[in-house]
Amino acid sequence: MSDEVVPAGRPLLEVVTVREGMFGAQGSGDTSGFNNLVSVVPVPEASVRPFGGYFDTIADELVAALPSFGTSADAALEKVVIAHDEMTFYVRASELVSVARALRDEPGLRFELCLGVSGAHYPNHAGREMHAVYHLRSITHGRVIRLEVSVPDADPHVPSLYSVYPTTDWHERETFDFFGIIFDGHPHLTRIQMPDDWQGHPQRKDYPLGGIPVEYKGATVPPADQRRSYN
Repeated sequence: MSDEVVPAGRPLLEVVTVREGMFGAQGSGDTSGFNNLVSVVPVPEASVRPFGGYFDTIADELVAALPSFGTSADAALEKVVIAHDEMTFYVRASELVSVARALRDEPGLRFELCLGVSGAHYPNHAGREMHAVYHLRSITHGRVIRLEVSVPDADPHVPSLYSVYPTTDWHERETFDFFGIIFDGHPHLTRIQMPDDWQGHPQRKDYPLGGIPVEYKGATVPPADQRRSYN
């Protein structure tokens, strides 16, 4: 299949992957009942002004504030995406801390709270396989936005936001544990749920479906890739 698709009335989109079945499992059969489902996963398009609602105000305030925090909109922001009534700033990893400080400290923004860090893995998105997603809330203004950073699988380093939002401490550890994203500057970046000597990162798409056989009341539960297929 081509790397581009043409939705009706819209420009060409870059495709991250084409997923078959509900979860994209390969080699083990699909047990979800959706084995004939085919989903195209595109890269989100940059939105154009006006964004609507308070989104334009946030964008204007951030662009104006960034030079005071040691960067600029051109250097820091890749694009802004408005989808499903939500706002996401795609930020270059090198400028993430500066953007976060501006969002927290600028009076017109005041995103005082980081609600957490999530990881995502797109193994077919060459050079941008690993994503870290931050959800920010402004208690002062009653607004919510997201920041998203993407880095290559071969060099999965993202600056830690612990110095800006200490609440990211355990969230960054969890994202490291499950996805392998390395948060530079974190005070104690160790696994938080898996054993310290665990091999691999279990929520990556390339992590084997096979697991550790578990005995339950005398019966053995086989790994997921050895169970019966309903294809």
